[in-house]
Amino acid sequence: MSVMSKENMGAARASHADAMKIWDIPGGIHPAEHKELSNRTPIQPAPLPKRLVLPLGQHIGAAAEPCVVVGQRVRKGEKIANANGVVSVPLHAPTSGTIAFIGEQPYPHASGMLAPAIVIDSDGQDEWIELTPPADYHSLEPSELLTLIREAGINGLGGAGFPTAVKLTARPTQKIHTLIINGTECEPYITADDLLMRERAVELVAGIEVLAHLIQPQQVLIGIEDNKPEAIAAVRAACVGHDYQVQVFPTKYPSGGEKQLIQILTGVEVPSGGLPADIGMLCQNVGTCVAIHDAVLLGKPLISRITTLTGEALARPGNVEALIGTPVGELLSFAGLDQGALNRLVMGGPMMGFTLHSLDVPLIKTSNCLLASTAVELPPPPPAMPCIRCGECAEACPASLLPQQLHFFALGQEHEQLKAHNLFDCIECGACAYVCPSSIPLVQYYRVAKAEIRELEQKQLKAEHSKQRFEQRQERLRRVEEQKEAERKARAEKAARAKAAQADAPAAAVAAPADEALKKLKIEASMAQVALKKAEKQLAAHDTPELQAQVNELRTAAESAQKALAEAQATAPAPKPAGDEALKKAKIEAAMLKAQLRKLEKIEAPDDEQQAEIARVRQQLEAAEKALTDLQAQTPAPATKPAGDEALKKAKIDAAMLKAQLRKLEKIETPDDEQQTEIARVRQQLEAAEKALAELQSQAPAPAAKPAGDDALKSAKIELAMKRAELKKAEKAGSDDTALQPLRDALVAAEQALHAAEAASGKPAPELVRTERPGVDAELKALKTEVAFARADLRKLERDDNTAADALEQARTRLAEAERKLAERQP
Repeated sequence: MSVMSKENMGAARASHADAMKIWDIPGGIHPAEHKELSNRTPIQPAPLPKRLVLPLGQHIGAAAEPCVVVGQRVRKGEKIANANGVVSVPLHAPTSGTIAFIGEQPYPHASGMLAPAIVIDSDGQDEWIELTPPADYHSLEPSELLTLIREAGINGLGGAGFPTAVKLTARPTQKIHTLIINGTECEPYITADDLLMRERAVELVAGIEVLAHLIQPQQVLIGIEDNKPEAIAAVRAACVGHDYQVQVFPTKYPSGGEKQLIQILTGVEVPSGGLPADIGMLCQNVGTCVAIHDAVLLGKPLISRITTLTGEALARPGNVEALIGTPVGELLSFAGLDQGALNRLVMGGPMMGFTLHSLDVPLIKTSNCLLASTAVELPPPPPAMPCIRCGECAEACPASLLPQQLHFFALGQEHEQLKAHNLFDCIECGACAYVCPSSIPLVQYYRVAKAEIRELEQKQLKAEHSKQRFEQRQERLRRVEEQKEAERKARAEKAARAKAAQADAPAAAVAAPADEALKKLKIEASMAQVALKKAEKQLAAHDTPELQAQVNELRTAAESAQKALAEAQATAPAPKPAGDEALKKAKIEAAMLKAQLRKLEKIEAPDDEQQAEIARVRQQLEAAEKALTDLQAQTPAPATKPAGDEALKKAKIDAAMLKAQLRKLEKIETPDDEQQTEIARVRQQLEAAEKALAELQSQAPAPAAKPAGDDALKSAKIELAMKRAELKKAEKAGSDDTALQPLRDALVAAEQALHAAEAASGKPAPELVRTERPGVDAELKALKTEVAFARADLRKLERDDNTAADALEQARTRLAEAERKLAERQP
């Protein structure tokens, strides 16, 4: 059996690819291509810009997180922002230079809004970092290869910019059997992929090899439209020796759509709402394949891309390889932009691109074209007219939708009907709007409707989460309430058992004193009353038969406890001889009842139960006051104690407390009757306390003169410290000598008094040591001040982006000179 040569094998495979069946897609259009404006010259390198603006979000997913700081120097290819999450890629410096700014900058978007970005001032050296590609990527694990692609910052270069590593991640339940390489580039004017395939077909095929090694597909299909003969020939030549099928099909827009290309090459339709991976297929753009080649085989991150510069407002249209972050104004100037002829600047093609409102926006990873059009080239659309139901939009739709019906549903905001008619299958190609004779901007209506539906779904999702949290909270509160209810029942049962046990106990077994038994009954009655009040509040909030029965049971228990307490109080033995403890206890009980009565009387509109409670407390208070009066009458008048220090001290404290209480009551602006009575009572008590204090002071012997001992010495020291503090305070305030001299004389007198007290105390005189602080060196202070001002001025200039280089250099020289003088002057 003979062995075929590589050339013969490649030719056989090429003829086999040509013979393969090609399917068609529904709808589609063929607008004027205008590709001849830019596909006649080779790719040119764009000039190195002085400043690069690198937005942190250049792809679908989370924006990258900066890992550099302002003022830091970076080299070409160095990472300047880390991926922030799974669906994210890092960002690299396209050239060497200095980080000049991190913050909001112009961004290429239809809204014209700003976005976070990193600004690099180029140093013109274009110095690379050390590149370290793997020796043999075939020896790497798939996870390591995916990490390498992710860390190179690669996302899709032909569509919405989905991170490539995420798209390549193997799914456990899905086997990718077909790898499709998209070289269609169906939109008018754009020729970036065409020139890429012509000039870098070898790198393209090498990138496809990396993808094939990673996902192990059964077949690799390369789809190219028939309007790119040079690209087709170059790719076929590069595929010699590889089992890759180059499939050529008729030119039609939008054949480059992912789902449309799959249907053209395989005849299989991606399900509505599904992904190509759901049917075992994966699509990658040719530019993405070349970027994978650069990353895996050369170690280069994604820092540049091929972009088409076209339009009749340019003198030299063509394709350039430009650094990511280059301002579009500089690229258009390189292509000979005629500002007077420029009418609209579109990023992307005329079908799916968007108008830029500024030339300051930067080139990003998904920018495949800059279309500088004149007013004749892209005239403004005529005013929209009513729909005439011609049906041309439905015939042009490549997704087999009903654009006319979707338009009516969008006008009426019938979101459910929009979803039922598969609005989200619309790829927003603009074919329907292109053929509409009424010039209705159908795609814009669909975009707005999609945004409204997404917003409503987000709100519904939040509402559902809120509902779940509310229901969980209600369930938690119900469990807590059930637990409290069980605890209340347990307490009520315990009180009932205690009462029953007390009633059944024989009288002979009562060994506790009468006071203890009475105290226990009071506690039980109080607990029963508290339990009843809590149950009544619960019943007012939730009226249920179970709670009603519980309230009745607790009310019966409370009445029984109160009745038992009244009987015990009635049969209580005669009061014991009044002593200090009994009298004190009676006073406390009367005071507590009085406070309770005042609190109840403050209720504005008491109900029947509260009225009964007030009457009960008032009755208890009268009984307590009567018992207190009896105890005070039985208590013998205390013998006059010698007026000692303790009695005198206590009398002073009582008088001071009463005086403070009276002052507090007198501050009330409009006291009521009760407060007036309280003021009179406290005033009377204060007069009695002051009278008792005066009697004690008259009985106390005159204090003997203390010898000049420790107390006199201590007073002299305190006096000296106070005089010294007064003098220092006056000196700090800048007082003149006339005001300072009396203070100095007083300080000298205090020092002499201290010496006299020390001599009288019999203690050895302390050794007086005077120390003086050295004066401040005025010259050293001036040098330190100059250094501080120089440093502050330099920082201020560094923060200002508009500061001239000469001013910065002068500020640095000034700071260095000031620091040198300070170093020489310091010891």
